Amino acid sequence: MTGSRVGERNKVNPCLLTGCSLSLLRKDIYINRANMLSFLADLPEQTPDAVTVYLPPGLTRDEITSTLRLVFKDGAEDIIEATVVSKTGVCLFWGVVKRLIYPPFPIQDNAVFTGYATGPLISILKHDRTIAIVLVRLGAYGLGVCRGEKLIVNKVGTGLIHARHRQGGSSSQRFRRHREKQIEQFLIRVCERVHEYIVPKIKNVDHIVYGGARTTIELLQKQCPVLESLQNRVLPPLLDISDPRQSVLEAAARRIWSSHVVEWDEQD
Repeated sequence: MTGSRVGERNKVNPCLLTGCSLSLLRKDIYINRANMLSFLADLPEQTPDAVTVYLPPGLTRDEITSTLRLVFKDGAEDIIEATVVSKTGVCLFWGVVKRLIYPPFPIQDNAVFTGYATGPLISILKHDRTIAIVLVRLGAYGLGVCRGEKLIVNKVGTGLIHARHRQGGSSSQRFRRHREKQIEQFLIRVCERVHEYIVPKIKNVDHIVYGGARTTIELLQKQCPVLESLQNRVLPPLLDISDPRQSVLEAAARRIWSSHVVEWDEQD
């Protein structure tokens, strides 16, 4: 792989790479594992007027800015902001192809390369990982463990939770207490299933991803302390998950491997 690591001055012309004279159109897309690997395989690594930047999660703003100064003469504020908030870091290809990639799993090294250096990203995507999945909304849950994109353990279930009472008075208070009890019993049941289906695999779990409603996920985490042991392996959540049926759980196992991509093109 050609290129220079962080700490060495990159020899590529920064102004050429920024496309500072161009008016660029941005779009956001999601690319599944197979299509991303195909895209990476087609990128020519030996491209002198291109650069690749790998920025791992957890860097400070100053560290990110320092790395990008090896490439960009100025600006790059959007890329800085994107990296600060990313839980998996970012990979930036900048040349004729201009793509900022949020990989599904964390980038390890802070590095700058000349050309399109695809190796680290390919390695991330080709390595099959064991991932625990916890999808939960009030009244429904889906739990699983997948190896790569294939579920090896899975369980879905439901629980009765009445909708909120819209009237006031003492009856409303009784209904609220009854509903809170239903929610508690539902979360206890989900936690029992976590112990039954996920805990036996927990030593081999590389990552865990939550999906569903954020408030319900937080309630489950409080109710189920065993999940705290995986706290340092949490991936970005899938908060737009619908009711966690079996088909939704299977789709989530595949979706975890998708990369969020920001792409820039010249406007017509």
